[in-house]
Amino acid sequence: MTESPASQSCDDSLRVLYNGSCPICSKEIEHYQRYSDGEGLPIAYDDLMTEAREAWTIDQDSAAKALRVRRGDEVLVGVDAFLALWEAMPRYRLLARVVRLPGVFTLARWVYDGVLAPALFRLHQRRERRA
Repeated sequence: MTESPASQSCDDSLRVLYNGSCPICSKEIEHYQRYSDGEGLPIAYDDLMTEAREAWTIDQDSAAKALRVRRGDEVLVGVDAFLALWEAMPRYRLLARVVRLPGVFTLARWVYDGVLAPALFRLHQRRERRA
């Protein structure tokens, strides 16, 4: 899935918008961030629970529904966002290639869009109600 935000970068660097209040999401993104920082990769990470989300021109609930990656002039969402992130990190390129296989890609989208992302969003909503 691809979105077209109003203001976007023109280079090949990536910006990742993730839910820092989600323990599962933040743990995974912290791992990617340590790796990409250690490798000097041009990947920036924006926690949607901070003012950094404003640059994405998206509301908090919409942003919390799926991982987003800005690459050049496009915003990728969900599995496509993960693929862009993995392809930018040498350690994860093989994983990206495997997930891009036709049957695997379809299954990955079904699992992420139909099961994982909605479940994580429901947990996010529950945490927000308790806060």
